[in-house]
Amino acid sequence: MSKTYAGARLRQLRTERRMSQADLARVLGISPSYLNQMEHDSRPLTVPVLLRLTEAFGVDPGFFSERDTARLLADLREALAGEITESQVSAADLGDLATRLPAVAKVLVELGRRNQELSERLAGVADGRVPGRATTTPHEEIRDFFYRRQNYLHETDLAAERLAAEIGIRPGEVIGALSTRLTEAHGVRLAAKPGERLHHYDDRSRTLHLSSRLRPGQRAFRMATQLALLEHGEELGRLATEDFAPASAAHGLARIGVANYFAAALILPYAAFHTAAEDARYDIERLTDDFGLGYETICHRLSTLQRPRLRGVPFSFVRVDRAGNLSKRQSATGFHFSRAGGTCPLWNVYEAFSAPGRIHVQVAEMPDGQRHLWTARAVTRHRGGWGEPGKTYAIGLGCEIRHAHRLVYSDGLDLTNASIATPIGMGCRACERLDCSQRAAPPLGRPLLIDQNSSTFVPYPVRGDQSAD
Repeated sequence: MSKTYAGARLRQLRTERRMSQADLARVLGISPSYLNQMEHDSRPLTVPVLLRLTEAFGVDPGFFSERDTARLLADLREALAGEITESQVSAADLGDLATRLPAVAKVLVELGRRNQELSERLAGVADGRVPGRATTTPHEEIRDFFYRRQNYLHETDLAAERLAAEIGIRPGEVIGALSTRLTEAHGVRLAAKPGERLHHYDDRSRTLHLSSRLRPGQRAFRMATQLALLEHGEELGRLATEDFAPASAAHGLARIGVANYFAAALILPYAAFHTAAEDARYDIERLTDDFGLGYETICHRLSTLQRPRLRGVPFSFVRVDRAGNLSKRQSATGFHFSRAGGTCPLWNVYEAFSAPGRIHVQVAEMPDGQRHLWTARAVTRHRGGWGEPGKTYAIGLGCEIRHAHRLVYSDGLDLTNASIATPIGMGCRACERLDCSQRAAPPLGRPLLIDQNSSTFVPYPVRGDQSAD
């Protein structure tokens, strides 16, 4: 069994809990000097200490695994792409930095992104384009807002669960309970209204207009979101202010995003939904039937079940269109989504478009050897009228292979057999798989093998150590 050195993460956990070394040592039943040695990687993290940490703080043991640095390492590779290409930084150096000094690595990632953004803005000025326009959109900033929090907002989730218990949220009675609360507590009148808007709240008349095209689950979600804004608007605003200036577009979007999170936690209260998910072994279609909500809503809520001492399977959640655009990406794990260069065509989220309505299952392996079990299904939304274009997305939900046995989708799979895994990457630009025939961009930091007398199945062959001279 390999030894685990996790000094940086141990310090991070202690700092987040505002504890001194003496305080944490007392909780773990060890001496402060022994804890100090573990924090400085002079001693490995022992199994007894790991079990005490899990029990005392409710953290997943994977929090201390080196595998959990994969997402940070992927961000480093993309943020420092130029330095890697010029061979100023090696992959080994980045791996060591992400493992031993994650806080420093995050600063470098942010600086690298700012440098890339500045370069693109300067290039825009040189080309006569509009100067000073940020390359990162507010919507991308909101995705990062939830990404940094691993898609779980503890206080918001607790507040929503308390409200659900107070107003009597139960499957099959959600709309009635929400309607009663909106009417009796806030004097809000509900009205059905055709048109382009899914919903519109008129504060002056205290009327919530809901599109007649909304399905019951969608109607409940819009009602729950408005209730969140009415009852917890100040708290939602304060949470958004943690990352964004109050007058910014990102702040407004963050406030809406947190309200949407509250709404999902209200109509799917944590404890009840967690129990149902565990009992159903995370059977998504069964949960959609039990709670009367859509496939995407259930998948997104499953990706938020990370409450300390009552954790569900830590999922990554994505929504992808046919062109490979990730319109949603949230993760409670270390799965590393690419921020540039697209995603991997071998990923089963793209196979889902070939058979809409059917759940596709895939064991996928990343270049670092970490394996995941992914489910993917294509869903289509229509406005309802003849000839009106609809929207089709693939919804992906994945977890690390060590959790896969808890899912009904693992039945019949030999999870111990690494050969059944499909090798995928984080996107061609940053992927380390040199022999992939699907590669759409040359790998970073590797000189290409250019030979007019030879060709290969690999689109971008690289020079080996012997031929690089």
